[in-house]
Amino acid sequence: MPRSTPTDEQHQQQYDAHGEGGGIGEYLLHRAKPHLPPWLAGAGTGLASLPAHYFWSGQPGVTAGLTLASVALTGLTWWAGKSTTQQRRLHSAVTVAAASTWFMAAAIAGPAAGPLGELYFIGAPALALSWNIRQILRKNVDGPTANADGGFLEKVGLAKTQVIRSEVGPNKASFDLQLPRGELTPDDVSKNITRIAGALDVPKTAIRIQENPDSASRVMLTVVPLDLLKNTVPCPGPSAPGESISYPVVVGIYEDGNPVTMWFPGDPDAARNAMMLLLMGMTGSGKSEGGLTALSEILTRKDVIVWASDPAKKEQTLGPLLPAIDWAALDMPSTKAMIEALKAVIPARTAWMAKYGYKQWVPACAETQADGSPGMPYLVAWFEEAAKTIRETDDDVFTGIAQEARSAGVSLVISMQRASGNQVSTDTRASFGSSWVHGVRSEGDARFALDDEVLDAGAAPHVWKDKKPGYSYLVANGVPDDRWAAPTRDYLCSVDYLNWVVVTFADTRAAIDPVTAGAAARAADRAFTARTRYPMPGTTSQPETTMPAAHHPDEDYADYKDGDDYYDEERDGYDPHTLPAARAYGRDDEEDEGEYVDPQAELPEVEEIVQFAPRPHKEPQQDISTAEARAAMEEVLDAFEEEGRETVGTRDFMEYCDRYGRGRSWVSGQVTQFLLAGRLAETNEAGRYRIVPYDVAA
Repeated sequence: MPRSTPTDEQHQQQYDAHGEGGGIGEYLLHRAKPHLPPWLAGAGTGLASLPAHYFWSGQPGVTAGLTLASVALTGLTWWAGKSTTQQRRLHSAVTVAAASTWFMAAAIAGPAAGPLGELYFIGAPALALSWNIRQILRKNVDGPTANADGGFLEKVGLAKTQVIRSEVGPNKASFDLQLPRGELTPDDVSKNITRIAGALDVPKTAIRIQENPDSASRVMLTVVPLDLLKNTVPCPGPSAPGESISYPVVVGIYEDGNPVTMWFPGDPDAARNAMMLLLMGMTGSGKSEGGLTALSEILTRKDVIVWASDPAKKEQTLGPLLPAIDWAALDMPSTKAMIEALKAVIPARTAWMAKYGYKQWVPACAETQADGSPGMPYLVAWFEEAAKTIRETDDDVFTGIAQEARSAGVSLVISMQRASGNQVSTDTRASFGSSWVHGVRSEGDARFALDDEVLDAGAAPHVWKDKKPGYSYLVANGVPDDRWAAPTRDYLCSVDYLNWVVVTFADTRAAIDPVTAGAAARAADRAFTARTRYPMPGTTSQPETTMPAAHHPDEDYADYKDGDDYYDEERDGYDPHTLPAARAYGRDDEEDEGEYVDPQAELPEVEEIVQFAPRPHKEPQQDISTAEARAAMEEVLDAFEEEGRETVGTRDFMEYCDRYGRGRSWVSGQVTQFLLAGRLAETNEAGRYRIVPYDVAA
């Protein structure tokens, strides 16, 4: 290994260490050392010619041997230099040829014979100086990394590009590239991303390009060789429990381990608008799971309410969070009513803000105002499977809401698989300033949600498709530009965790304000005022729906949804012959064909009771408090541990907890509490948890 050249600072340190007296000579020697080898080689060649002439002069065989040796050395030098630059190879071969030829002549005829002496004293210093000059010019004036790519950039179509700065981390390398002015542009670098990835043997998504805002001839090339997002990342818990929605919402991690944050309200100090978000991803990409992660984080905040719609999957996606959602529209009629309510709510909220001097929503809006009037919490309107809503209403149905909601303290989120021109108008897409894109089928699909500059920088959700669920790109207000093309991985929330969020923060979440409620009631009428209220996990209550007592059977039954089982996809509404209300009023077709039965008539008296089989024995339920039930759960877990069980699941607790009058949802919440307390730990098997001893959990 060649010894590195001491730096000027090292020389100065050595000079200072030896003092002013006597240190100058040593300092000059250190400065001259790197340039001495060519001079020593020249001097050694001249001295070696004297004994060679003494022993070999006048011997024809030696003359032939020296000639062959000279030719062989020159040829070997040329062959050995093929891995170096062409200039260095030629320089080395000429030096060896000149030195070996002179040495052969001096050994035969004598160093002072004829012109050999003059050639030596002229040629030797000239060759030594040529190598010194070459060594001086080899010093990189632009920094230690310039031209240090070993020809790599030339191989990938970026000839004459220089690496002027580099930063290398454990799993990330960034290079500041200076492009040849007038010859290459950042677009040329973006077009060569695939070649760069192939040359480095990494996936295309591991390469990203970021333009320098101050110079069109410079770009930042970032390489992330290892995929640190390949493993599922469970949600670590709320990032700001009980705080304002103005705090960032954390939904996952970037490839370098930093949290993925999004901001819903605007911030006048940061010149950030309220977020209007387009959430997109093909089936199987993890789009809905990512949405649940964001919603669960939102529902831990104190000054926000959520309206959510899913007319396609109904309770399948939003089910665990329904008790915490202020208004859940799980069919098309109520979804249409929610849209009309939003249109009416926006001007009502902006008028309230103008009355109290707010230009846009800030956390102070949610507090009681100076005149004693209640505050106004932030509103997040979330539309799952929005393609169905758009298809059955209008492709511009969300355009006006997205354009006007920013100043009203409202964020609109639409989630869909493909925001194509056939489903979403250009105006609607332009109204959504933020995009959260998961895996998509093609690059064309990606362009519906991501700008060309983000795709050119290396974002490639079409590479993932549905093979990497949870991978995503976030382009949103408040997210730095250099993060737009950085892959992320969404946190994964279990059902137990979602139940825990619903129960734990029930008293923290804000209630709807009178202004928003009044505007929604006027616009949506009973679709809002009689909206379904879902029970909290751990209770046995059924969803409650308010129905006026004087309701007549001929009125529209679609306003009073009792369950998804009665929804008719073909009719886009509810079949009145299947609704419980219709049957109660004697509207069933089969009953109409027979004798009319008065529903108000008294039932006949029971004459005889026939018992076909003995009733199964069932242990009586104990009437105990919630605290006592939790203590019983801990005792059951201790019993499992004493039995030697290593793993347990929710179903293992059910046979014990039925006697305490607690349902599966409540038990799931308690299992989540055990997880958070460290008494249980997740395993590779879904729904199974490893028991952690008390001493370890503590």
